[in-house]
Amino acid sequence: MKRVLGIILGGGAGTRLYPLTKLRAKPAVPLAGKYRLIDIPVSNCINSDILKIYVLTQFNSASLNRHITRTYNFSGFLEGFVEVLAAQQTPEDPTWFQGTADAVRKYLWLFQEWDVDQYLILSGDHLYRMDYRRFLETHRENHADITISVLPIDEKRASDFGLMKVNQKGQIIDFSEKPKGEDIRKMWVDTSSLGLPAEQAKKQPYIASMGIYVFNKEVMHKLLREHPQHTDFGKEVIPAAASKYNVQAHLFNGYWEDIGTIEAFYNANLALTQQPLPPFSFYDEKAPIYTRARHLPPTKLLDAQILESIVGEGCILKDCRVVNSVLGIRSRVEAGCIIEDSLIMGADYYESYAERNSSADEDTIPVGIGANSTIRRAIIDKNARIGRQVQIVNTARVQESNRETEGFYIRNGIVVILKNAVIPSGTVI
Repeated sequence: MKRVLGIILGGGAGTRLYPLTKLRAKPAVPLAGKYRLIDIPVSNCINSDILKIYVLTQFNSASLNRHITRTYNFSGFLEGFVEVLAAQQTPEDPTWFQGTADAVRKYLWLFQEWDVDQYLILSGDHLYRMDYRRFLETHRENHADITISVLPIDEKRASDFGLMKVNQKGQIIDFSEKPKGEDIRKMWVDTSSLGLPAEQAKKQPYIASMGIYVFNKEVMHKLLREHPQHTDFGKEVIPAAASKYNVQAHLFNGYWEDIGTIEAFYNANLALTQQPLPPFSFYDEKAPIYTRARHLPPTKLLDAQILESIVGEGCILKDCRVVNSVLGIRSRVEAGCIIEDSLIMGADYYESYAERNSSADEDTIPVGIGANSTIRRAIIDKNARIGRQVQIVNTARVQESNRETEGFYIRNGIVVILKNAVIPSGTVI
């Protein structure tokens, strides 16, 4: 794996994840109470012995850069690194990244300096665990120029994905972007030929791209330089290359979730609380998910009732009830609160006792959830200040609303409280 360079695509502006991406890049969005989205592909690389990793981004990259710098410091005896490459304008090319392929094209001059054989292209907003060594083995054993990691899916979900068709050798011979009706059935594949068990192959006879690719170094450089008009890997570069190059499929038969929308992000986080086994586990000692070591104190529970929930480090929960929720680091929940089906991201810092109990200004609201507040089906971003007796319950069942001046949005019926927002005592949302 020393001859593989990992390239993680940080995504665009993250409009589908807005307002969580208002002040941060998409890969920097907090996940599961203590991690960030970028920790997933980086950890998969490290667990696969791929230690040369670049992360490409162009929007709100400050917090992402800070997290990576503080988290991933390899030994001086290794040539490993995790480095952010932000979009930049040059005299030769004054434009920003125009797409996934264009982002890689603009840094080819840097990537070609590494003595590697393959480029591993990854996305920064997926939740999954994969051993990329098997992916590379498939690529090399088939003498492929490009290999795409694919997911088996059933007919109900097929129209939501870009589908591919393969021959008996696993070579991709056709593409169809989100087909409908009879066009879906034309993309039928015997997925057992890719290694899927026969019974499962009958239920999932279609394969969809995961947005994860392996390119031979020379092929990547040739494709991106000969076709400067191609800006996206999945829609342009790879379909155009299929007729000239050996493009193979690698079947991944495990949990994978694209968490690029508010609803998908919310569901993926709350799914981690499921019993007896969540669809994705952070408890795999052989393939851990790494993140920044913060050296926080243990969480303190003061007569609190916690049911089927995840609570990060350094929290203080007082006489409250928390059900089917995820509470991030340094979360503060005061007495009398009810939190159900919600994601509380926590805080970046602690306030002193004097700051939280200031008698000089009664209108001051401390960071955290104020006493006797109720929160249901919501996402509370970091450092939010929720006053006393606040009701965040969306009783009107509003599906979409932009109330940024009031500190919140509603997306797919989920109330999202903005980072650093202040919600006055007595507010009802």
